Amino acid sequence: MTKILPRILISALLVSLMAGCSSLGNDKPDDTLGWSAEKLFSEAKSEQAGRNFEASNKLLEKLEARFPYGRFASQAQLEMAFNYYKDQEPALALAAIDRFIKQNPTHPSLDYAMYLKGLVTFNESQGFMSNVSKQDMSERDPKAAKESFNAFRDLTLRFPESKYSKDATIRMGYLIGAMANYELHVGHYYFQRGAFLAAANRGRALLDNYANTKQVEGALGLMIQSYDRLGMKDLSADTKRVLLKNFPNSTADKETISTDPYWWAPI
Repeated sequence: MTKILPRILISALLVSLMAGCSSLGNDKPDDTLGWSAEKLFSEAKSEQAGRNFEASNKLLEKLEARFPYGRFASQAQLEMAFNYYKDQEPALALAAIDRFIKQNPTHPSLDYAMYLKGLVTFNESQGFMSNVSKQDMSERDPKAAKESFNAFRDLTLRFPESKYSKDATIRMGYLIGAMANYELHVGHYYFQRGAFLAAANRGRALLDNYANTKQVEGALGLMIQSYDRLGMKDLSADTKRVLLKNFPNSTADKETISTDPYWWAPI
């Protein structure tokens, strides 16, 4: 027994040494060791310009880890958010933006961070506005569009003089029109399926939330036709008076209700 134990210990030691040598052979030297924060940032921006967003972020992560209190650290967070946005990683982009805003509430680029947040969710909103004719429209979720609108609105309210506010305002107008169209289209969807009360309620929701859009006329027409089908003559008549007062030449209450395949266009 005393002869077997040393052999077992020696074998274990040899296995350990072999594993250690193997791992050492696989380790690649870090060429960035000794780089200054400025050098790391410059190289990260170079990778970004070449659309190598993953490589850029790896450099930015090293910068932030090695120089957490330097002048490039907060900018590195913002650049990482941009890289995630361009690399179509919206969840990571939003997480990076929120971290930047929380940690840098007075940063000179705060307006840009808020604008970037709007852009990320603006792109995400295209999913609910895409034309998927066989999908149940009542199950589509305009959450991203609303989040994008809120981000742009916050930017314009907090930084009205920002160079990003003009574009944010234009995008807000697009989103309002798209969300109003969404409500109207879902109302039409319900109407075609005989859910007239649900259709009328969608029209009412459009009036409550998007009163200054062109879709109001269609919403009133939808409500009138829905109330007629439900036998609610008083509500139908009241709604028609509102329609003709605001749109004297309107025929929305007589038009055929359909689910236009181009419903998402913010007319």
